[in-house]
Amino acid sequence: MPPARGDRDARREDVSEAVWRTLADKGFGGLTLRAVAAEMDVSTGMLMHYFPTKRALVAHALDVLEKRTAERPRRGRPVEGLAALRAVLLDILPLTEDDTARNRVWVSSWDLALADEQLGSGQLERYARMRTAIRPHIEAARDRGELPADADPDQLAATAVAFTHGLVVQALFDPGRFPESVQVSLVDGFLRGLAAGGPGTPPP
Repeated sequence: MPPARGDRDARREDVSEAVWRTLADKGFGGLTLRAVAAEMDVSTGMLMHYFPTKRALVAHALDVLEKRTAERPRRGRPVEGLAALRAVLLDILPLTEDDTARNRVWVSSWDLALADEQLGSGQLERYARMRTAIRPHIEAARDRGELPADADPDQLAATAVAFTHGLVVQALFDPGRFPESVQVSLVDGFLRGLAAGGPGTPPP
């Protein structure tokens, strides 16, 4: 007799937790059915009821990672404009142990996404959602006079995401050079540059 829906949902939640613990410990390079099964102390055969292939496991792991990222603690959002954009960008950076672990997992997923068209499409959608979430703060900053009136919100959103993720990678590889204080200072300098008509604003 198949398990009841409630039991199956609870088991799937257990699987998701085990997937996350495996990711946090080993990254995507160490994510296998065997590793998750060992984390749960179950057989790989049991897991194959949920993930018949490694690819299905990876796709679920990306969903778990995105859910964890969405549910992470965040800074309070100040008034609209550059202050709100600053809070959003700081929330992305590896400024705490939890944020560092989560960013390490994200970075470890890029190789898989680059090698798989469907997984890559999912990553493209995630970046598109990130730019879409940032754009209203940029528009508000422009409307408030904190950015040049001719600033391009789409270009600025892409620039902000590119800058922030570039900083994420540097901070992960060289945390001694990029501690929290340096990361925050670089974000503040980046925002001052935007306000002064830097990258993402049309040339005079």
